[in-house]
Amino acid sequence: MTDIQIHSDFDSGNIEVLSIEGTKARLAIRQDKDSEFFQWFHFRVSGAKGRALELNITGLDKSAYPGGWPNYRAAFSEDREFWGRTDTSWDEAQGTLTIRHTPAGDMAWFAYFAPYSMERHHDLVARAATQDGVTHRTLGTSLDGQPIDCLTMGEGPLQVWLYARQHPGETMAEWWMEGALECLTDPADPWGRTLRQKCTLHVVPNLCPDGSRRGHLRTNAVGVNLNREWHEPTAERSPEVLAIRNAMDQTGVDVAMDVHGDEAIPHVFIAGFEGIPGMRPGQIEALDRYKAILERRTPDFQTKHGYPKAPAGKANLTMSTNQLAERYGAVSMTLEMPFKDNDDLPCAAQGWSPERSALLGRECMAALGEWVLERG
Repeated sequence: MTDIQIHSDFDSGNIEVLSIEGTKARLAIRQDKDSEFFQWFHFRVSGAKGRALELNITGLDKSAYPGGWPNYRAAFSEDREFWGRTDTSWDEAQGTLTIRHTPAGDMAWFAYFAPYSMERHHDLVARAATQDGVTHRTLGTSLDGQPIDCLTMGEGPLQVWLYARQHPGETMAEWWMEGALECLTDPADPWGRTLRQKCTLHVVPNLCPDGSRRGHLRTNAVGVNLNREWHEPTAERSPEVLAIRNAMDQTGVDVAMDVHGDEAIPHVFIAGFEGIPGMRPGQIEALDRYKAILERRTPDFQTKHGYPKAPAGKANLTMSTNQLAERYGAVSMTLEMPFKDNDDLPCAAQGWSPERSALLGRECMAALGEWVLERG
């Protein structure tokens, strides 16, 4: 019996092949460069048509978030368009995740979540930039020399910043961006029109292109977690954050949304800026009102499950949501989507998916439109 072949030397690929015997493989995930973080995987199996695969990813007791593996199911695709979920089991004692799948065709791709390639990123930016009323600028350059793209639209006084993939392995964040940009650039969408009239919107679809292309979970090209750099970003460690924060200093920030994915919590939720030392009157109430509108608009969002709130004066100002709320008085938030499924509304075929991420992006923009109109 011939052995299957496994490859990951491509955009966002990450896996180390330890051994292959027929259709069974032992694998390991590479750490982010200059970092101990690892959890993201993305690889291709070939020579697999009609064969029952057993793919054992080992050493995951030392991964970044071991709590992300129970009840997790791996994403797979055979055409790189539709991403479903396949049979996956977690052996906590051994620290091993076992993926079982029988492909209909010769090849199958497996990933921690549906990948969002840098090529697709450039397609997204190019498509949006050609729409009426949209301008593009490069805020700066990453350590690997990639551009930090920003799309700006709208004529209103309210300054809104949307940005995603500070943590590059959280690919659902850029799928969300597709939906948000579809809403904002669609001339027939009433919420997009409302937001462009009332706001000036600055959209950064991918803040960590180096980590994205390298197949990192959480860091940039030198192992830096960008969402711990917002207090004092530097050109040497975090030029990505320095570029966007400098641009924010020029415009000011009234509303900001930082889009992420969470490994362990099987729900969609928003983390706020409770605990910042310089809380303004009405600031947290404005955030609570946005969450209430979004919860009413979509059953995919809820407010019961999420992160603990920081005590007064104890917020971590190295994180963007806290820093922007403190620095500008912004109504800032971190939107979290699951790597697993939304347990409030589960989907056996796909779990949480690219499609639902994009739909949520549209709903978040509609909710923002309602919130803006309520402000008057």
